[in-house]
Amino acid sequence: MTFNLSVILTESARREPDKTAVIFGDRKVGYAELNAAADRAAGALLRHASPGDRVALMLPNRVEFLECYFGILKAGLVAVPINPLLKSAEVAHILADSGARVVIAGDLSAGEVGPDVLVLNPDRPDYLGAADPLPWAASTSADDTAVIIYTSGTTGRPKGAELTHFQLYLNCSLSGERFDTQPDDVALAVLPFFHVYGLSSVVNVSIRRTGTIVAVPRFEPKLVLEAMAAHRVSVLAGVPTMYHALLHADTSGYDLSALRIGSCGGASMPEAVLKGVEEKFGITVLEGYGLSETGSTATMNPSVDDRRLLSIGKPIWGVDVRVAATDTGGELPVGEIGEILVRGHVVMKGYHNNPEATAAAITDGWLHTGDLGYRDADGFLYVVDRIKDLIIRGGFNVYPREVEEVLYGHPAVAEAAVVGRPDERLGEEIVAVLALKPGATFDDAELIAYCRARLADYKCPREVRVLDALPKSATGKLLKRELRAAV
Repeated sequence: MTFNLSVILTESARREPDKTAVIFGDRKVGYAELNAAADRAAGALLRHASPGDRVALMLPNRVEFLECYFGILKAGLVAVPINPLLKSAEVAHILADSGARVVIAGDLSAGEVGPDVLVLNPDRPDYLGAADPLPWAASTSADDTAVIIYTSGTTGRPKGAELTHFQLYLNCSLSGERFDTQPDDVALAVLPFFHVYGLSSVVNVSIRRTGTIVAVPRFEPKLVLEAMAAHRVSVLAGVPTMYHALLHADTSGYDLSALRIGSCGGASMPEAVLKGVEEKFGITVLEGYGLSETGSTATMNPSVDDRRLLSIGKPIWGVDVRVAATDTGGELPVGEIGEILVRGHVVMKGYHNNPEATAAAITDGWLHTGDLGYRDADGFLYVVDRIKDLIIRGGFNVYPREVEEVLYGHPAVAEAAVVGRPDERLGEEIVAVLALKPGATFDDAELIAYCRARLADYKCPREVRVLDALPKSATGKLLKRELRAAV
């Protein structure tokens, strides 16, 4: 079957040519203008690459990213989004692994690209050169690779998840329906476009539903609040650390009355943060679940009126999820904790040029997510923790998220992460790493006693360490691997 993901832009441009597709600072770009720019980019890129070749996009959230992203798709090329903050060795690995010979990179990151790769710099005049627009999209197949998303590399060097044209089309169509995205919605796009959450669940969903994207290049509460107020943002998509920052931000003087709903993914939201955000902003935040390997959304709470607090919801249409025993792989009954496995149209083709890693991740069509969770009697799913984050202390399983939920309830705690450190006697010992609220103080013994009043003794931290701020990735995820290395 012939299909090209760029149809989401061309169809929206046909229906609503004059409607604003993206806002970036003071610049507003309509659907027809964005589509025409993508056609020009497609024609220009085909002077340097042939259909099927990979083209890297190393830009922050800005209009040129969208023009080139859809241009790459229209040309039948494969988009390889890269974090523009990566350094030369990290960039070199991704370019070598993907085989990309063309990189679109601005002044911020062009210097990190090696000399043997062609760099097209949108911060330079006429960076694409003179070329005729491509009059129609390339005849790609539905299962051709459209995007290669590189994982964060928490278990080694980043691997490239190959996502297809039809996979991404179904994902943005179905998750947009589940989220009830409307054509008049204005979506804040502060999640990085190089990440699957920002690309698939914000960009693709909004363009598919003919909405408006407000692009913000980096997360700073003041910048986000200014953009939300100025452009009447109605949809907010973020990760827990972003919501945590907004919960504690001063929102006085900002008209946020247009905000109607939020979505959260990337990690589990602490209950105290979720309830605080919903009360402060007067919205419901629907949690969902997905991975780079699933093209973003695999599950989501069904609706504002049908959700479970702290649940990642239910699978979207065409997706199966089961909870399996980590030793035998057998499906577990309701309430028992095991590994979350995903099967269906959301699962990637595989890791680019890495059949061994692909075989290890996918068994009989089931993607092993590495996440631990359970299902309740009504079919709602809950994530407990990552398998690699599980702490085994004296033979007892300790799930860090459960301890972190308690810590977030302490009045002095702004951020909390729980990790294990090696211990000769017990195997692992529990360490709480905290960032405190401004002006807050606490006593280690008092905090441990606070935990013991709310948790079984074997789950309680024995050590407490305080940092100014916890380390985070470019998407706002807590970097527990760095914390484990430090303790």
